[in-house]
Amino acid sequence: MSTPEPITVGPATGEAGHRVIVAECFGVEVPTFQGEGPSCGDPALFIRLSRCNLTCAKCDTKYTWDWSRFDPREESTRQPVGDLVAWAASSPVELVVITGGEPLIQQSRLVPLVRGLLSSGKRIELETNGTIAPAPELLTDGVRFNVSPKLAGFGVDEAKSIVPAALKAFAASGRAAFKFVASTVADLDRITELADAHRLAPVWVMPEGTTAEAITTATRVLADAVAARHWHFTTRLHVLAFADARGR
Repeated sequence: MSTPEPITVGPATGEAGHRVIVAECFGVEVPTFQGEGPSCGDPALFIRLSRCNLTCAKCDTKYTWDWSRFDPREESTRQPVGDLVAWAASSPVELVVITGGEPLIQQSRLVPLVRGLLSSGKRIELETNGTIAPAPELLTDGVRFNVSPKLAGFGVDEAKSIVPAALKAFAASGRAAFKFVASTVADLDRITELADAHRLAPVWVMPEGTTAEAITTATRVLADAVAARHWHFTTRLHVLAFADARGR
C-alpha cells in the first residue's frame, strides 16, 4: 500500500475562497441518509474529503488515499469552500456529514467551511479516526464529532491509530461520540480497555461488513455482548439499503 500523499494546508482566514481537497459530494441530487452512528437514518448530505493519515487494510474508501490503486488526479478535486456551502445550501436537508479519508488533516480549511455551513442553517457531523485533536474553532454549537478509533483487527498498527492525547481532547470536548468497528467479542474487550483508559463515552459499536449478509452475521455475534456492556449499537444503513454503492 502506498503512503498517503502529504498536503500543505495554510491557516484558515474565514474566506469562502479557501479550497479543500474533496473526493465526492452527494445527497443533493440523489437523497440519502446518514448510515451509521448517533444520527443513523437521518436525511444527510455528505462532503467526503480526500487524503488520510492511516492505511487501514479494511478501509472501504481507499480511493481517498491509496495511490497504488487509484489516481489522485481522477479521485479528488480542490473545491472552493464557497462552492461547497452553496451546494449544501441548495438542499433543505439540515445535516451535513463531513467525512473522509481523514477530514482533520485539512482542519484549518475546514474552519471557514464549517462557519459557512452553520450560517446557512446546517448542523454538522465530522467523522474522524481520532488521531488528530480538533481545532478550538471547530468546538462550537452545531458541530458534533463521530470519532472512530481503528483497532488492530481493522488492519492497522494501533501505535499509529490510537493517539491518547487526541482521544483525550475529543472526550473533554463534550461534542464527541466514539464509534468502533467490531467483528468479534475480542474486539469488544479491546474497546472496553480503550474506553476505560481514555474515558471515552458514549460508545457506539458498528458491525464490520460491506454486504448485508456480513452485517447480519456480525450483528448476531456482537449484539448480546454489546447490550451487556450498556453501549449503543448501530448498523450500516447504506450497506443494507444501497448495497454499499458509492455516493449513497
